[in-house]
Parts: sequence; structure tokens; C-alpha cells
Amino acid sequence: MSTNAKNLPKDLRNPLKRARGLGSAQHGVGHWWTQRTTAVGLIVLGLWFVILVLGLLHADYATARAAVARPWNAILLIAFLIATFWHAVLGLQVVIEDYVHTRWKEITLLVAIKFLAVLSVLAGSLAVLRIALGA
Repeated sequence: MSTNAKNLPKDLRNPLKRARGLGSAQHGVGHWWTQRTTAVGLIVLGLWFVILVLGLLHADYATARAAVARPWNAILLIAFLIATFWHAVLGLQVVIEDYVHTRWKEITLLVAIKFLAVLSVLAGSLAVLRIALGA
């Protein structure tokens, strides 16, 4: 090992960031893995959803309602809703964190997106459950 390699600092952050305590929050990898996991789940669920919709292409309302009311279809449809909105929130969070530089706007947008996603999942799940439970 050369003498230059021994003298290199182990912390490669800017000295000002080091003084302010800024740096990695140690959550980036978890966020990345969650986004990739939801993407893989959406591939599988998306294929199922396309097959379901194509199978119902020329069906009447009663047939479509009966298909959604089947237990596995209802469960997979709710899983599809959850995975879709979770994946969307994760992706939009990255975009907002990267491109919105005013802190209050960033926080407002993140809260609004999460609120709308939860509201949408609840509304969609309620609709599927009402069909599946015969209400």
C-alpha cells in the first residue's frame, strides 16, 4: 500500500456537510428495495389484471361483477390497488425530493400524495369488498 492511500480521509463528504451533520440518512437502500419489490409485484399482478380484463372484454355487467366477486380475484384486485399506489407514492417521493427545493412545498406535496394514495386505496378496496361481499 502506498503512503498516499494511508493518508486519504475515510469520510468523503464535503467539510461543510460534515460540520452540519448532513449525509446519508441510511434509508436509501430500503426505499430502493421497496420500490423494486412493488415493481415486481406489479408485473405479476398487472399480467393477472390484463388477463382478467381481456377475459371480460365482451361480458355483460353481471358477469364482470361475478368475476370481481370471486374471492381470489377480489384479494388480487385489492393487492393490485395497494401495490400500484404504494409504488406510485415511492416514485413520486423521489421526484419531489429531487426537484422541489422549498422545504414547506416538499413536505406539503409529500403529505398530499400520501393522503390521496391512502384515500384511493381505501375507496378502491371498499368498492371491491362491496362487490365481493354482495352489498
